[in-house]
This record gives sequence, structure tokens and C-alpha cells, in this order.
Amino acid sequence: MNDREETAPILVLGGTGKTGKRVVKRLIEQGETVRIGSRGAALPFDWDAPETWGPVIAGMRAIYIAYHPDLAVPGALQTVGAFVETALNAGVKRMVLLSGRGEEEAEQTEQMLIASGANWTIVRASWFFQNFSETFLAEALHSGEVALPVGDVKEPFIDVDDIAEIAAAALIDPAHIGKLYEVTGPELLSFSEAVSSIAAATGRPIRYRQILAADYKAAMEQAGVPEDMISLVLYLFTTVLDGRNANVTDGVRQTLGREPRRFADYARQAARAGVWSVETPAPV
Repeated sequence: MNDREETAPILVLGGTGKTGKRVVKRLIEQGETVRIGSRGAALPFDWDAPETWGPVIAGMRAIYIAYHPDLAVPGALQTVGAFVETALNAGVKRMVLLSGRGEEEAEQTEQMLIASGANWTIVRASWFFQNFSETFLAEALHSGEVALPVGDVKEPFIDVDDIAEIAAAALIDPAHIGKLYEVTGPELLSFSEAVSSIAAATGRPIRYRQILAADYKAAMEQAGVPEDMISLVLYLFTTVLDGRNANVTDGVRQTLGREPRRFADYARQAARAGVWSVETPAPV
């Protein structure tokens, strides 16, 4: 099997996650046959169970790699590296990797993929809009207060739908082979400004409050959050969000020929859908 056999299916790892489910939708809309890689799929895939990899890879022409929970976690480089080797040995060379902007560990995984012999594309993305509506932040917004260990640092938040459109195009069109796209939204916003935008969209008072990392850690421990997830979240908030990403790129325009979506437009659409409404439970 090689990645030029255009009728073979495309494997989307994390196919039920924030980016993956949108990549799946776009590929199907374009007439592609898709296999979802997840633990709950008919043919299960589990990053922690390498014996599940081969059967899921078999017969694929391309793979979208979204590592859970994040490429920054210990062991991610080795796990993704072993997966890439398995895919190459199965004859699948076309791979599109979702990476994290400003994460040194993620960049190590990028370099591994580049050197692997795969026909690669890398989508290096900033923080997702949808982290405010499809993760634990949704519950905080629903309650009326978001308390995080982040100050006035600004981030060019990006819409996951923009990422999915780029990834789907890269999986289908060989013109994207060997390209690294660093993608952001069109503007810099602090977390406080993002929360204010959501408050304006909902018509509800929602407060942002900066807290100490130690207090945030204690709150997560009290809530029963696993230790490895606590470490990851604190790393993202206190290390990656240190201002290193406080600039916008033209990655979306470069790949899609249009401007990326603005945060206020996302907030209005999500508010209309009732995501943060006091009458509607926040999504899990």
C-alpha cells in the first residue's frame, strides 16, 4: 500500500476528539472513506496498547496523528516514534501531525517525523478556541468565573475548524507534503479578554481571576484530577503561556487562502448554541 492509492481509506487518530471529529467530517464531505482511531471504535486503537496499532493501520493510505493528551507529556516522543515506525513498516508513508506551538517536546516529535522517511505535513497550532467550550473551561464559564494561573500574557487563539480544514486538505492533496504550517488566529487576546468576549456574547457577567499556580494545583487535586494531567495543565499555563507565542502567523491564509476565524465570531456562535447558558448543561 502506498499513499498514492487514492481509493484507500484515511485513518484519523483521535477521531472523536476536538480536531479529529472535525477532520473526519470534512473528509467524509469530500467523499473520502475514513477509519476512526479511538478506544471506543469498532476496531479499537489505544496509544498505550501497541498491539492495537497494526490492525488499525492496515490498508490505510494516510494517517492524521493527534496524540492524546499532548505531545508535551513524558514518553510522547517515544510512543509516537514507535507508531510512525509501525505505519512505515506497514507501507503507509503519508502522515499529518498535529503539533503544539511553543512546546519544545512537540518540536522534538516534529523532527522525528521529518527524519523518519514519511511523507509528512505538520500543523503546529496555537491554543484552541474550543478549549473554552469543549473542556473543563466550559464548566467554569458556565459557573460565571474562570480562575487560572495566567496573567496578561496574550495568545493568538485559533478555531479548531480552521485546523481541521487544513489537516483534511493536507491528507488529500500531495502539494502539502514536506510542509510545516504554523497556524494561529488573527489576533492576540489575553485570557481575561477572551472571557470578556464570551461574557459579551452570552449577555451574562463572567469574571476572570488570576490565581497562583499552587492554588490552582490544590484545586485540581481536590477535584480528583489525575497527577499526570495536573502536571500537563500546569506546564501549559505556566511555561508555554509565558509570552513566547504572543505573535500571529499567516499559516491559515497560506494554506486556505482566507483569513482565520475571529474569536468574537466563535463566541457568538457558541453562545447562540447555548454552550454557556445557565439553562443548558456545559458540554463534557
